Amino acid sequence: MKYKNEAQIKKALGIESWRNLSKDKMIRFAAMMPDMDTEVALKIVEQFPAFKDFAKDAVSAIERAHESTLSANSQSQEHVQRACQEVRDILRCELNKDNLSWEEKKFLIEQIQETARMQFQKDSENKQFLDGMHKKVLIGATAAIALSVAFVGGRVMAESKDDSEDSFDS
Repeated sequence: MKYKNEAQIKKALGIESWRNLSKDKMIRFAAMMPDMDTEVALKIVEQFPAFKDFAKDAVSAIERAHESTLSANSQSQEHVQRACQEVRDILRCELNKDNLSWEEKKFLIEQIQETARMQFQKDSENKQFLDGMHKKVLIGATAAIALSVAFVGGRVMAESKDDSEDSFDS
């Protein structure tokens, strides 16, 4: 074990007291747990009854960021859709003029088709973006849950170790 006492762990985290443990340092603490003496790790974790709240807050922060991104994305998509529609409306009005040559009509039709292609391309990009966002949210939520499991798992392992030692003492 690399860390044998609380003082070594505090020093490694760069804190003076456990009250100074930020969310970032909480994550570092969780990552350090395999290198800690089990007894020491459990004593420290017991000082954090709010760990469940930390995990919930982390998931909530991920959800808020995701919702904000989705909202901004939706507004951007609506803007692109509206702009393409306005361009097509203008082109359609031009196309309805009686004195157009075949080349002018062909050009206007091609421009209408081009706006449709642009719109489809933006839609495809948006779907890829949303897929990536969903994956990031899933990874973030999984990480928060994994931290919770690490803390709870460490406690259960230590308690079962204590129970095993008690049964040998009898």
